Amino acid sequence: MHANRHAVPTRTSRRTVTIIAAVCAVIAAAVIAIRAGSEEASASPTVAGQAQHTGGHVAGGGAGQAATGRNGADLTVTDVDREFLAKVRQAGLWEIPAGRLAQTHASSEAVKRAGDHLIDGHSKLDQLVREDAEILGVEIPDEATEEQQQWVRNLENAQGEEFDKLFANVLRASHGKIFATIGEVRAATQNDLIRRHARQANQTVLDHMEVLEDTGLVDASTFQEVEEDVAPK
Repeated sequence: MHANRHAVPTRTSRRTVTIIAAVCAVIAAAVIAIRAGSEEASASPTVAGQAQHTGGHVAGGGAGQAATGRNGADLTVTDVDREFLAKVRQAGLWEIPAGRLAQTHASSEAVKRAGDHLIDGHSKLDQLVREDAEILGVEIPDEATEEQQQWVRNLENAQGEEFDKLFANVLRASHGKIFATIGEVRAATQNDLIRRHARQANQTVLDHMEVLEDTGLVDASTFQEVEEDVAPK
């Protein structure tokens, strides 16, 4: 008697088919997930890189726009934060050239040493300010103010003891004024990156004030000028 070609599948056969179908479904789901992840990563590499640097969302846009960084860090950018970054940037744009001039125009070794500190400190701050400005979406200037550019021109036209005196006083006055601004920003800002930046700027500017004072050339009138500028209005 011939076996029935159309016999109903056994229980074992049906179980095997079910297992195979389940495995196929799992593999298909994994493939879809991998493709989706790849597409998302390739769609916005810039944002992904910035988020990795800050540990969270990238800030930007209008003043006061809220954003978060690593562990919920606040990256909100205010007008005061923007002004602070601009001032730090502009300080480096004229004080680095001034420091270089000290190496060729100064007669005092103490002034040359102060120039070295300016070059080193503001080079590091300038790198930091450019990085933070990019992360926070803040536009920063590409040139010093007209007044600052004039200070550099005045230093270019001076030599020897005349240069030493001018350098020590104009730089000490400038650092004293921005030192007060840094303190105000650090005390009030809610932005974690700005706080870090203000801390670094505070240390750098304090060092520069001290090496400028060490020249023994800073006049009492310079301290008076700073006092009048930073006194509460």
